[in-house]
Amino acid sequence: MTAIASVKGRRVWDSRGHPTVEVDVTLENGVLGRAIAPAGASRGTREAIDLRDGGKALRGKGVAQALDSVNGPIAAGLIGRDASDQRAADNVMLTLDQSPLKETLGGNATVATSLAILHAAAADAGLPLWQYVATHYGCTPSLPLPEIQIFGGGAHAGRRVDIQDFMILVPGARDFDEVMEITNEVYFAAGDIMASRGKLAGVADEGGWWPVFDSNEEALETLVAAIEKAGEKPGENVVISLDIAASEFGKNGQYRLALEDRAMDSGQLIDMLGGWMDSYPIASIEDPVGEDDPDGMIEFTRRFGDKVQIIGDDYLVTNAKLVEDAAGAGACNAVLVKVNQAGTVSESVDTFRAAKAHGWGAIVSARSGETEDVSISHLATGLGGGQLKVGSFTRSERMVKWNECLRIQDVLGRDAFVGGTPMMNTWWGAKQKETA
Repeated sequence: MTAIASVKGRRVWDSRGHPTVEVDVTLENGVLGRAIAPAGASRGTREAIDLRDGGKALRGKGVAQALDSVNGPIAAGLIGRDASDQRAADNVMLTLDQSPLKETLGGNATVATSLAILHAAAADAGLPLWQYVATHYGCTPSLPLPEIQIFGGGAHAGRRVDIQDFMILVPGARDFDEVMEITNEVYFAAGDIMASRGKLAGVADEGGWWPVFDSNEEALETLVAAIEKAGEKPGENVVISLDIAASEFGKNGQYRLALEDRAMDSGQLIDMLGGWMDSYPIASIEDPVGEDDPDGMIEFTRRFGDKVQIIGDDYLVTNAKLVEDAAGAGACNAVLVKVNQAGTVSESVDTFRAAKAHGWGAIVSARSGETEDVSISHLATGLGGGQLKVGSFTRSERMVKWNECLRIQDVLGRDAFVGGTPMMNTWWGAKQKETA
């Protein structure tokens, strides 16, 4: 046992220029663990809440109260605890804050502390974080398949298009490095096409192109054109993944696409997405309906669950019980795992395990407000998650995570690249049979 000697929080800044929480956990032998809390723009109503100061200063986003939580009750509760007992350490914070969404301490305070403890324990064991995670949780490590944004939309791009993320996956790649190379070609091909058509407004929150499209489907058409311009055949090595983030433009089963001034109910939205899947090589769809539309999610999964990966993000908010409930109801076949959505490492791992127990995919994900912290690259690898969603192919807070995976590949070797979650691999195998 190596006990925690000190816990210190400080204010740092995220990729949007907003304050966030960084925590240092120092052990009695001087070993240090450090982590930073990310922040989301598109947020589920049931996810852990960042504690912000409000008021006029810093647009109300100050984190002085969250830092008081870290440097006060959290530190007092953790000093002297065994850093290698992650669950016991996380339970200290869960006992201190028994509110449903961590409103008392702040999810930004708990997640930075929880991750810092994990880093400290790994450093104390003399292991890279991914290896410590694999050993600690009894997992087989593997390099994840990147899910990379090409166009940003929704809350990530001033709602210029309604759909939040237009992304690509490269399940046909030989290794992580080849994914990066192919993505480079597609990303810049997309930018060239948009610039030549007068459709480019800049770069969105997560590094994808900020589009000026006249319809949501124009983004899909342009993405297919970019894949082709990059020298790839859509649906072969490169496929499309969408984050609909339907809670951002719908409520109570009623949806409105502002870009097209088009209202629809849940059934019509499902039909529209089904039409897109018939027309484009879409392999994965996240939050196709709103978090308050369980009937819609069950119906979407009934119709398409054997054809595409259906991911719950706002719908499941990295909550193991919600995964259990959804699996029982026949809603979704994969979950997005965001550590700050849950608020602690232990709760996130519980969600990951619940998904795996039902044969689901579990995709480790970043947030739109990110930092230089690379914890999720190690978590995705150590847990053997199969897929990693970080954002796009530009901006340092994104690239630092992709680059960390390349370094891990140097240690694990190319054979550790698994090419996706079980659902993605099933989809990919079926597509290969179709084209054989």
